[in-house]
Amino acid sequence: MAHTGLRSIAHIFKSLLEINGLDAARLLKDAGLEANTSDDPNARSPIKAADALLIRAASLIPDEAWGLKAARCWHPGNLGVLGHAWLASDTLKAGLTRMARYWHIVGSRAEASVDETNEGCRFTYHLETDEPVLAALLPDIALSVTLSMCRTNAGDTLRPVQVTLRRARPADAGPWESFYGCKVQFGAKDSSFTLAKSDADRPLPTANRPLAGVFDSLLTEQLAKLSKSDVVSRCKAEFLQQLASGESNADDIAQRLHMSPRSLQRKLAEVETTYKQLVDETRRDLALGYIADRTKSITDITFLLGFSGQSAFTRAFKRWTGLSPTDYRDRHSATA
Repeated sequence: MAHTGLRSIAHIFKSLLEINGLDAARLLKDAGLEANTSDDPNARSPIKAADALLIRAASLIPDEAWGLKAARCWHPGNLGVLGHAWLASDTLKAGLTRMARYWHIVGSRAEASVDETNEGCRFTYHLETDEPVLAALLPDIALSVTLSMCRTNAGDTLRPVQVTLRRARPADAGPWESFYGCKVQFGAKDSSFTLAKSDADRPLPTANRPLAGVFDSLLTEQLAKLSKSDVVSRCKAEFLQQLASGESNADDIAQRLHMSPRSLQRKLAEVETTYKQLVDETRRDLALGYIADRTKSITDITFLLGFSGQSAFTRAFKRWTGLSPTDYRDRHSATA
């Protein structure tokens, strides 16, 4: 599959190259990545062009930590609808969950996920590449921008409680630990940062739930329009669109994707997942966001997630979190 990313991301790259002292306009032009000048905010570019740009830039910049400066280069508009949806999120956990759910809109090659751990709310950036420059650089860019977005909502004093990076430990870890404000574990299995539960769950003054709902609808449509070979994103998008109208099944989704149930099963197996797993992951992410909204009753959430009844939702929620929805909400409220 030819991976693509939002063309407007070129604005971030342009600023990042400029503050590192490079002729950004020339480098972007050479890579075929001029900033988006079309009227389409959803215009996309080949990721291989961005790869070539970053590898070239890395050969010209002596600072090994230069990717962290991307935190100073982003604007909500660079991420299209997703950037504005982020600003309307109720909590940082809701914003990070939204980022993970729609990450393929930013770039179709990488993945992102959000998990609750003993330490707090962990945001993980997943990228599989054999190119050593990209393997070290892209997590720096992705995580620094995402944490900067968190700080935009919650304040500049926000500090993760844990940071892990797959890159080998550099000779000087100071730039990374100064940026994150905590010790960084290098050579880790994943690239991630973890926010304390109290920070992740704190209501944000920038929250706008109705507006966030409108943005989510637009993002779902964008996700569905991505490359037809991106079966995971399309499957999730179709499932999200059908949730409120009732519980869908794999045959329904296959029909909407214009393929047979057997073909859908085979394509999902090729990426080591199943329709049942995708549904479960999507419902879990939505449930954790809905449960933090006390204006929604457990019955409302049961309906919104397409469960057959409240008991079925409760069983699933206990499997995800170890707690009933009511107990989880009470604990969440006490923490907040």
